[in-house]
Order: sequence, then structure tokens, then C-alpha cells
Amino acid sequence: MKRLIVVGGSKGIGKAIVTSLLSSYDEIVNISRTDLEESHPNLKHYKCDILTDELPNIEEADGLVYCPGSINLKPITRLSIDDFRDDFEINVIGAVKAIKKYIPALKKGSKPSIVLFSTVATKLGMPFHASVAASKSAIEGLTKSLGAELAPTIRVNAIAPTVTDTELASKLLRNERMIENMNERHPLKKYLQPEEVADMAAFLLSDKAASQSGQIFEMDCGIVSFKL
Repeated sequence: MKRLIVVGGSKGIGKAIVTSLLSSYDEIVNISRTDLEESHPNLKHYKCDILTDELPNIEEADGLVYCPGSINLKPITRLSIDDFRDDFEINVIGAVKAIKKYIPALKKGSKPSIVLFSTVATKLGMPFHASVAASKSAIEGLTKSLGAELAPTIRVNAIAPTVTDTELASKLLRNERMIENMNERHPLKKYLQPEEVADMAAFLLSDKAASQSGQIFEMDCGIVSFKL
């Protein structure tokens, strides 16, 4: 049985990944705090808080995607130590917990792969991103370190998207003017849709990416790569 584990697959990018890959896997296991709005014969759901609950036992898996994250944008003077700690917990500790839990299952899978999520803010210095950039930079370090440690058995890669049209980013896209400004900030005159990010995740999970590990894939619509 071909099985994929998605942590945080009920909303945003995680939901797009689950939806796009349902026909590619015999079973997708979604682990999240939020109930799924849909059902499918290939979909199994565990309601679970990644930081406080015990994760379900899964004997074998071919892929793991960790989607939970945060966008906590404040000046450093308004970011508390607890803000930094909370962002690190959800972005990094949760990912480590999931990886440690499911490494044995992944080692039993076929050409297993782990996909994590960073952000363009680790490469592009932006005001008010200190907390999220710090935690996502840790994800990038984790990706490279685990990619080396788990080779050649398990591949580990991360996607670093720019602003994506999800509930998490809704405050950044809450009116037409903000949407227009966001488009203008990016050289490609667009920001991301969750389905685009899901396509990248699907590629990294697939055999087509068999030579890719320890890599950070920037989906930046040009905002990091270009100066126009």
C-alpha cells in the first residue's frame, strides 16, 4: 500500500496537497486539529494537536509532509519571548516530533521522502519577520542536516514559498488594495495559490525528484531572485 502522512492537511497548503494527491496514494493519513470538510475512500483523518497529543501509530509510509506554520508579523519591540518560543514550537519542534515518530515507518516505505516548509523571509530580510524567519531558518538547517543523516534511505527537502492565498495569510490579502500591492511587489506580478505549492510538494515526494535531498526550493515569484 502506498501511504502518505500529511500533518496539517485540513487547511491551506496542506489541504491542497491532500486534495491533489488523493488519486496518487492508496491512503493519505491527515493529522490535524481541524476536522476535514470532505471524505474520500483514500483519506484517513486523526484529530490531533501536534504539540500536545500523542501521534497515531502508523506502521509503514512512503512520504511525510509537515505543513503547520505561523505568520506572526510584529516589530521586535512587540514580539515577546513567548512569541518566539511559540513560533519555534509550531514550526520546528512539531516537525521534529513528527519526523522522529515516523522515521521507522518511512524506512519501511518505498523510496520515502519528507517535505518541510520554510519561507522566502529566510533569504529576503523584511521588517517584522524576526520570529518567523528565525524558526523557518531552523527548518532549513534541519532539512540539510537530516538530508545528510538519512541518506540514502529517506530524502528530505523543503519548500520556501512567498505569500500564498490561504487563511493563514488572509491578513496580508484582506482587501483589493493589499492584493494589488502584493502583486506589484513580486516581479512576476503575482503571489502563490496553494495548488501551485501542492504541485511542488507532489514533485518532491515523487520518483521524479529521486536525486533531490537537502534542498530548499524557493517559490518566490521572483521576489528573492530578481531585482528589476
